[in-house]
Amino acid sequence: MRRTVRRRAAAGIVALLSLLFPTALPAWASPPTGEIVLDGATSAEGIAAGEGKTFYAGELTTGDIFRGDLRKGTATRFIHVPEGRAAVGMKADTCHDLLFVAGGGTGKAFVYNTDTGKPVADFDLAKGFINDVTLTSDGAWFTNSSVAELYFLPVGEDGGLGTVKTLKLTGPAADLKPDFNLNGIASAHNGKVLIVAHTANSAVYTVNPETGQSAAIEGVSVPFVDGILLRGGTLWAVQNQLNKIARIDLSGDLSSGVVEDTITSDAFNVPTTVALFGNTLAAVNAQFNQPPSPFEVVLVPARK
Repeated sequence: MRRTVRRRAAAGIVALLSLLFPTALPAWASPPTGEIVLDGATSAEGIAAGEGKTFYAGELTTGDIFRGDLRKGTATRFIHVPEGRAAVGMKADTCHDLLFVAGGGTGKAFVYNTDTGKPVADFDLAKGFINDVTLTSDGAWFTNSSVAELYFLPVGEDGGLGTVKTLKLTGPAADLKPDFNLNGIASAHNGKVLIVAHTANSAVYTVNPETGQSAAIEGVSVPFVDGILLRGGTLWAVQNQLNKIARIDLSGDLSSGVVEDTITSDAFNVPTTVALFGNTLAAVNAQFNQPPSPFEVVLVPARK
């Protein structure tokens, strides 16, 4: 009996780590670089790390999902979605084989099965622009770039989806301007703290997921901030129009941070979101307001 309990406990720990850190892979001796074309894509925006070397990327305007292989350097259309959908930020729950996708101007969140490619569910969140999503051990949090709110979709231990709850924000993250406001989102301290990017304010803020109270992460200015990614005490913040990614060292209490370096690439063409694979970042080129060209994922070292 005790042995069974231990096995179940161990399995639970592995599942939790898989959910929170799907990209916890052995680092490559030499990080791969280059571009992976999203074959046939007419737009792009979000990216999510799947199991092993797998990634998912979204076609912004149609909502279709591509699946790629980081080492093979290939990506093909994987999920053809019904008309009227969109795909902005996304995260993969590798424990339950689910892909959570922010639905942009549709005001929705979409969930897909990463084994079958079939839609699982969609949820009406709010009017505005549902921009990005992060996962905790309990569910998925979504941002809205038009409203000072976050939306929480509970996910059960069996992968069952609950009822969406709305969290109204207070403090500096609730400062709305006639521009994109809340954008990227990440989870810290085992889901006890959220971090949000605020594009109009060139800032990142902590948010209490219970109360909605926000606070500035002092010392960090990130103009054109878009998607963010957190691992340990390091925060990567994509600065889309500046074609760079800031690597930020956060204090233990998340009250302040220091931009340690910026990651650039000649291949960047308005990157928006990023996923981490070992010591490699995979960033999506959205090419906003640029002449059309093949849309791609750009691989760069996670540190200079």
